[in-house]
Order: sequence, then structure tokens, then C-alpha cells
Amino acid sequence: MGVRNLYRPFEMVQADLESWSNQPMTYHFFEIIHIQEGSGIRVVNQNRFPYRKGSVFLFTPRDCRGFEVTTPTRFISVRFSDLFVGQCTATAERARIGEWLKQLEYLFFNHNKQEELLIKQPGDCKMIASLMSNMLTEYEQKPAYYESNLQYFVTLLLNIVARNVSGDSSRNEKTDSEPLISRMVTHIKQQIYYPQELKLEFLATKFNLSANYVGEYFKKQTGESLQQFIICYKLNLVELRVSYSDLTIGEIAYELGFTDESHLSRLFKKYFGMSPAMFRKQRKEQQAHPEIGVR
Repeated sequence: MGVRNLYRPFEMVQADLESWSNQPMTYHFFEIIHIQEGSGIRVVNQNRFPYRKGSVFLFTPRDCRGFEVTTPTRFISVRFSDLFVGQCTATAERARIGEWLKQLEYLFFNHNKQEELLIKQPGDCKMIASLMSNMLTEYEQKPAYYESNLQYFVTLLLNIVARNVSGDSSRNEKTDSEPLISRMVTHIKQQIYYPQELKLEFLATKFNLSANYVGEYFKKQTGESLQQFIICYKLNLVELRVSYSDLTIGEIAYELGFTDESHLSRLFKKYFGMSPAMFRKQRKEQQAHPEIGVR
């Protein structure tokens, strides 16, 4: 199976496919694809599902993907790496980079890779098509400030995609029919940066449960304690930030609500078998040499 790397922080591709003879490949970068014309089968991590005009696909690093074309296909691809996210180092832009990372984290851990990303609102479909077309023009013509503009364009694109991946992406959609535990888990993931909204009292009020019963209910439904779930989810976010950002371990610990850097490092080593610093070092080596495994 082949491997494809991205040697620039950002690139865009518009391609026409009459057929696709290559085997699916593993790509080591983020990618969003919008199908402009055509139909066929998209192969993702050995899963197969149809695509058509207007389909949008989200891919994350280490996904294996390929096309099986039925009718001539044209698509636009937006590809970017962790370097593109972290290019802006000015203090005033750190907050924007943080928001980027939060979007990528949510998409990375919540996107259902078994199916096409469903864009629920017709207006969002039109916005994505228009946005990616404008991005391609900016990318090809390279006018003044085009690099900064592309970063803002991708931020907007991620915002649109994220609200469609989210369990409550539309305020007009009723979620009462969803199982209570699903709504609770979605809430925890979305509010992971806001500890007040993860407390038993808050969850009890929001989901109409007794404060004494919230923990018991959660463990009965998921097989793990509420606290364990929150810690494991945070550590997954730490893993992503260590792998795809240049934030210090201390900065990551502060943003995710760990007591301090040493507290985070102890928990991370317990779950991953090595310190965050060692994990980052090995991840960088793996990104430079994909044939080397991290774990």
C-alpha cells in the first residue's frame, strides 16, 4: 500500500478523473474534498460508499483513501498540514491558532469515517462550493496577502464542516429523539474546555437527572466512569496537539485544565507509555519517515 506526504504546508488541487487505476494510498495530511461533477465509489479505510455531485469528504492523517470512478469526475481538494496551522506565530494570532486546533480536534475524533460527511443545510452546501472555488482562484493567482487569506478561508471552511459533524449542528433540528447517553457524550466532547459544564450538578440539571445518579447512569451506559471518560478524551486531544502543533506541554496542560505540566505528563505516560515530549519526538520522526511506526 502506498504512502503520500504533503511537502508544503498547504496545497489545492482541481482534478478530472476519467478512471482511477492506482491502489488506495495512506495520506499523512488533512484533506477536504468537494465533488463538483461525476459519480462513483470512494474507498476509505477499506470502506466503500458512493459519491455524487456535491458530496463532501473529510479526511484526517493516516486515512487510506482512493476513487473508483463510474462517470467522469471533477473535484477540488484542500490539503493542509500541521505546519499550515502553526505558521502564524505572532502573539495576537495565537487565539486563532487555538480555535483552529479545537476545530481539528473535534473533527478528528467525531467524524464518522464509515460514510460521507453529510452537509445538512442546503445553504452550507452552496457556501462550501463557492468558498472552495474562490480559494482555488486565490491559490492559483497568488495575489497580495493570499497566504493569510487562505488561512482565514480554511478556518471558515472548518467552521462549516464542524457544525455539520456536530451532533446538534442545526438549531432547528430536534435532538430529543436521540438517546440520553448520546446527548450527554456529545455535550461533554463539545464542552471539554469548559470545566463548569462538566460538573455533576450541571449535567444533572441539563439532562434532568439526580446529581447522585449522573455518575451511576453514565457508567452503566458506557462501561466507564464519567471522570475516566473525560480524562481519556482529554488525553486524546493532548495526543493530537502534541502531534500537530508546536504548543508547549505547559500550554496544552493549561488549556485542557490539568493541574500543571507534570500532572499531564504523568497521566499521558500512564496511558501512552511515554511522556508527551518523547511522544512528540517520535511523531516528528514518523512524519519525516512514514515507514517508521510511532507505537
